Amino acid sequence: MAGAELTLIDGLISDAAGMAGVKAREEGWFDLSTFKEPYRTEGKKVMGYELAEFFDWDLPDVIIYPTGGGTGLVGMWKAFAELSELGWLKNGHRPRMISVQAEGCAPVVRAFNSGASFCDFWLNAHTVASGLRVPKSFADHLILRNIRESGGAAIAVSDGEILDAQKQLGAKEGIFSAPEGAATIAALKKIVEQNMVSSDERIVCFNTGSGLKYLHQPGE
Repeated sequence: MAGAELTLIDGLISDAAGMAGVKAREEGWFDLSTFKEPYRTEGKKVMGYELAEFFDWDLPDVIIYPTGGGTGLVGMWKAFAELSELGWLKNGHRPRMISVQAEGCAPVVRAFNSGASFCDFWLNAHTVASGLRVPKSFADHLILRNIRESGGAAIAVSDGEILDAQKQLGAKEGIFSAPEGAATIAALKKIVEQNMVSSDERIVCFNTGSGLKYLHQPGE
């Protein structure tokens, strides 16, 4: 509707980003791919600011965030660091950041569990959650560093667990979430079972999209 020229790439988001980089160099484009510019990360910090304000400057204990490119996780952790430096946070408390990925594409989880500082490219990435179908984030080292600084973790969930959580959100909360958001509920179940959180902790699960984006039938 806006008159843009659309190029459909036969591949994953990493292939599209690669093509954008080539076009940027060859044709003088400004590359807006994830973490290739500062504006998206700075914008995502607002999620951190809003959390702090909503919780009266006493941040929750745990944040569970679906991680593809990782801008939201990195942006919020940057916001918390700034708020702490300003002295606006009560007791300087910051939450543990839990990164959630799909089992079919979990480079951050694999790198975190192995103690690596960077992610290896995930081959044959597949998951119903397109936003989590990112074989390797450009800012993988920042994501891993922020998770470890927070004392957090990285969790992988199956597509079946994601779809079950999506139905649960719809039935119990009236929220038609995207699979990416539902992945956080699936991860919450796992970390509760593994005693990674206690019943008195305040936990925030982020839904990053609407299920309306997924109304098409598989294979279309």
